[in-house]
Parts: sequence; C-alpha cells; structure tokens
Amino acid sequence: MEFMIEKLLGFVMVLTRISAFFLVAPVFSWKTIPARVKVSMVMLLTVFFSLITPFNINPKQVSVLEAILLLSNEALYGLAMGLITVIVFSAVRLFGVITERQMGLMLSSVLDPSTGQRGQPMGMFMEMIFILLFLSVNGHHLLLLIISRSYEAFPSGQIPTIPHLVEGVAQAGSTMLIAGLRLAAPILAAFLVLLVILGVFARIMPDMNILFISMPLRVGLGLLMAGIFLPFINGFISEFAELMGKLLPL
Repeated sequence: MEFMIEKLLGFVMVLTRISAFFLVAPVFSWKTIPARVKVSMVMLLTVFFSLITPFNINPKQVSVLEAILLLSNEALYGLAMGLITVIVFSAVRLFGVITERQMGLMLSSVLDPSTGQRGQPMGMFMEMIFILLFLSVNGHHLLLLIISRSYEAFPSGQIPTIPHLVEGVAQAGSTMLIAGLRLAAPILAAFLVLLVILGVFARIMPDMNILFISMPLRVGLGLLMAGIFLPFINGFISEFAELMGKLLPL
C-alpha cells in the first residue's frame, strides 16, 4: 500500500483536480461529447501536468487518511474552478432568457442536447452562438490556461481556503447576473419603448385589441433586436477572459 501511494499519489492528485474541473466546465462537460473522448482528454492532460508540475509532498510521510484528505481538497478546488467558469459562462444564456421573457415565449421549451435537460430556445440559441465564437478564437485554450495557472499558484497538495473558494463562487453568481443584464439592457429599453407606444395607442383607440397586436410585435421586435445586437456578444469573449482572471482563486 505504501508503495502504491508513493508511486501514484502525485499522479492521482493531478487527475483528481483536472477531472473535477472538467466535470462541470463549459463545453467539456457536455453530454454530447463521448465519454471515451472525455476520459482520453483528462488522462492526456493529467500525464502532461503531472510531468511539469512540482510535487512538494513526500509520499513516504503521507498516510492513507492524509492521502484521502489531499484528494478531497484537490476535488474541491477543481469543482470550485469549474463552477466559477460555468457560472460566468451562463451570462449569455441569461441574456437569451431575458429576451425570451420580453417576447412572451417563456412557456416554450426544447430539449438541450448539451445538458440533456429542458431549456429555453432563445437562451440556447444565444449560448450556441457564443460557444461557436468562443471556440473560433481558441477560447478552449483559456480553460487549459486556467488549469496551468492553478498549478503555478497552488501546486498539488495546496489549495485556497474554503472561504476563499466560496467567495469566488458567490462573486461569479453576481457577475453573471450583472453581465446578463448588461447584455440585455438595449433589448429591455426597446421593449420599454414598445410598451409606451402600445399604451399611447390604447388611450387613443380604446377599441383596439392591444393584446392581440402586441404579441406579434413583441416577437418581431425581440428577433430584430437579438439579430442587431448579436455581434456584440463577440465582445463578451474578451470580457470573459478578464473576469476569469479576477474571480478564479489563482
């Protein structure tokens, strides 16, 4: 048992952190990616990082209980990094959900193939566009850079404190809400103007069926504004990288 711990402890600790990160990280955690591909990527990255990252713990002095605690810490750190990444990543989907709510299409839902759960079509569409743009500029390299910087700041066996990790996740949640609302602000303003115009028409022509007229107008305005402001989503990619540098415990 001591021989196995001595030879495999460093490798397993790297494997635990990387596996926990990819378990919840965007894109890599999708169900559409075959399990064999995920396992292959994790093992390849584990071999790479285990060869280049220092291991400051003497395996001969680590008991079985201490090894379990070290692995638990690595899993916790990896999950925290993955959660922060996917929460900030969800700002674009929140933008789509807000747009869909203004369009009056909240009751519509489709199956999200990436997660296997029901989702809102507009939010999924916006997220898919953002992911294509994200991958087109090698955004997946940013996720690998996150792992690399985590080992530069906290080698195997060292992780930030629990309050630090919790604070990062909480700040990521508030950042997602602010970013989603900021992306949806022009669309919210356009719908506010539409409501004012419909209110004026309701006062001028009381016999007009405002509800019947407002539905196609809201859907058309939502699609038009989403198309107009779709290029601005590309600017969120650079902002996403900056937010990762601020929020991640690195």
